[in-house]
Amino acid sequence: MIEEHLESSNPYSNSNSIHEQLTLEQKFQIVTSVAEECIGENDLLNLLASKHQPVCYDGFEPSGQMHIAQGVMKTINVKKLISAGCHVKILIADWCAKLNNKMGGDLTKIETVGRYMIEIWKAIGMDLEGGKVEFLWSSKEINARADEYWPLVLDIALNNSVNKIISCSEIMGRIEKDELTAAQIIYPCMQCADIFFHKVDICQLGMDQRKVNVLAREYCDNIKRTSKPIILSHHMLPGLQGQDKMSKSDPSFSSIFMDDDEAKVIDKIKKAYCPPKIVEGNPCLDYIKYVVLPWFNEFTVERNVDNGGNKTYKSFEELVVDYESGQIHPGDLKPSLSKSLNKILEPVREHFKKNTYANNLQKSVKAYGVTKKDKHAKPKSVKACGVTKAMEAPAAEALKLLSVSESSNSNKDQLTLEQKFEIVKSVGEECIQENELRNLIAKKPIIFCYDGFEPSGRMHIAQGIMKTLNVNKLISADCRVKIWIADWFAKLNNKMGGDLGKIETVGRYMIEIWKAIGMDLGGGKVEFLWSSKEINARADEYWPLVLDIASNNSLNRIIRCSQIMGRSEKDELTAAQIIYPCMQCADIFFLKADICQLGMDQRKVNVLAREYCDVIKRKNKPIILSHHMLPGLQEGQEKMSKSDPSSSIFMDDEEAAVHEKIQKAFCPPKIVEQNPCLEYIQYIVLPWFNEFTVERGADNGGNKTFKSFEELVVDYESGELHPYDLKLALSKSLNTILQPVRELLRKDGIAKELSKCVKAYRITK
Repeated sequence: MIEEHLESSNPYSNSNSIHEQLTLEQKFQIVTSVAEECIGENDLLNLLASKHQPVCYDGFEPSGQMHIAQGVMKTINVKKLISAGCHVKILIADWCAKLNNKMGGDLTKIETVGRYMIEIWKAIGMDLEGGKVEFLWSSKEINARADEYWPLVLDIALNNSVNKIISCSEIMGRIEKDELTAAQIIYPCMQCADIFFHKVDICQLGMDQRKVNVLAREYCDNIKRTSKPIILSHHMLPGLQGQDKMSKSDPSFSSIFMDDDEAKVIDKIKKAYCPPKIVEGNPCLDYIKYVVLPWFNEFTVERNVDNGGNKTYKSFEELVVDYESGQIHPGDLKPSLSKSLNKILEPVREHFKKNTYANNLQKSVKAYGVTKKDKHAKPKSVKACGVTKAMEAPAAEALKLLSVSESSNSNKDQLTLEQKFEIVKSVGEECIQENELRNLIAKKPIIFCYDGFEPSGRMHIAQGIMKTLNVNKLISADCRVKIWIADWFAKLNNKMGGDLGKIETVGRYMIEIWKAIGMDLGGGKVEFLWSSKEINARADEYWPLVLDIASNNSLNRIIRCSQIMGRSEKDELTAAQIIYPCMQCADIFFLKADICQLGMDQRKVNVLAREYCDVIKRKNKPIILSHHMLPGLQEGQEKMSKSDPSSSIFMDDEEAAVHEKIQKAFCPPKIVEQNPCLEYIQYIVLPWFNEFTVERGADNGGNKTFKSFEELVVDYESGELHPYDLKLALSKSLNTILQPVRELLRKDGIAKELSKCVKAYRITK
């Protein structure tokens, strides 16, 4: 048996102390023997020379019955690594299994499969008693240190393009041409993060996981980390019918499972592909080379004397000579292989017969079946599927239906239902859906509205004035407003060069401006919430929600939301810019928002949230109020740009700067459509003052005050109002609005210092 082999055949001893007696070269030979390929051999030598107990990482998705490669080869490799003085961490990748739609994404089933697999390794003889092997459940470990884990995932995503991550899709049993979900972009970033999160020295995984391990080494280059994880990529056993690898979804003849009975093993090997005299691509010979010989240290072919008699092989090379020459026939090799495999598997069968706990797990796993790799299949949502206790309560809380059953207190409210409805609706250029909004206002006494922003530089007038107008309107209709300071999102979108210190400074500066301009912050109806702080405080609730949204949306669907980041679908996006829309969609449910009040450029992700409600069978969907986007001041600019200061009026612009920008602004005579000066009047000046006054000499028609935009349009289109007069009046109105901000920045030391810092920062796109 393997124990005898390891004890008797130095350097593969299983003794707890024998590794202390091994030379550096012996340890090196043991560790490298685990792999078909070693990346970083010099690093490995240095590691073994300098570190008493190197940490090795292995992992698996609990995804059904355990095949012999997982059971026997992993046991052999773990024993070798322990014998060389390593500590082995085996990650039970339950969240990754969910993301990859294993067990239909049902975390309860995934957990059961994980526990069943541990029972097999106990039975087969993996050394679990000496404390040198740890089984770690990824969901539990991540939730325990979420504030450390998720920033690492996001940073890896930020440093890699979507195409680079797609090239790693093999690690999930996918190919690059598959229609991937957004979750299958997050998955490689998580697996890469696991290596650093668990402080791993050596990655010991199959050749199919090689690309993500290489990704980890490349990430070290990006972050200027000198100590890179060493990669040991072990051989992948082929399927018994000559397939590249074994398949759990084809249990009949492609795989030997660890709990197959004796007759089934014999039948599968009998029907296995095993061409005479051909070694290459022969799965039976692969089983002997990678399972039987390492386990027993020999392989005996039993034959009649007439056929040459029994023969024992001590090496694979000896066997190859006889097989290629025809001295060993498949008819003799197969029964001997079956006998050897059954001998290895017998302790597992005994364990499941005698141990009630293990037996119950086995029955459950066999009843589950296997989820096939349907490229259109989507995992069950967190709400719909059974989940582990670590995820169940918070995820369910995050997705709790919004209650609209309570009746309003009419004595408390001075506004009528219709008045409230009109005020709230007036915030948006588009409302999805008006009937839902009316019903919400009628039945829910406290309505929560969600708004948010990336701290990304100086505040332009749309952020400053339009947001203040909208927030104050919503408060007047008795709503509560949660303003999400999306600092992590700004980092993902490379704002301020991804520097969170600068991003925080910008966020604080923007709050000071809203205070100065008159946002109603005194009554406790407006909350500023920092995304990083809120997410870390309730990470066990937030991240399962993000992953569930990602699992239920294709990569292409998420890419269509790229407009929310100021990107286009044709841009080369980073993986972080795939995670971003999933996070923003999750924010809506995480903050328990009834209404999403954001710009038209954010419409697609808000619609995504409503579509997600259909997926999880949630009746009450968030209502979308999409407000108008002010254009840039120059011709053809659809929106203002902070990277082009001439396109925007900033909240801290001096009076002369405002005047100069408006004088240079595009404002064609008699043309209203796509005229930015008229839009400033329509969406800023008129809502702020309820009127707009043009001051002119008597010869030019004298002063005139407009009470509505429609009145203004009539005069402008007819030519009675000239751009020159309009621009002067617009500059004066804007400067009147902005004067309190200038006063704050002159008199308040904190605000002044924040503004100085923000102006010094370089804008990054």
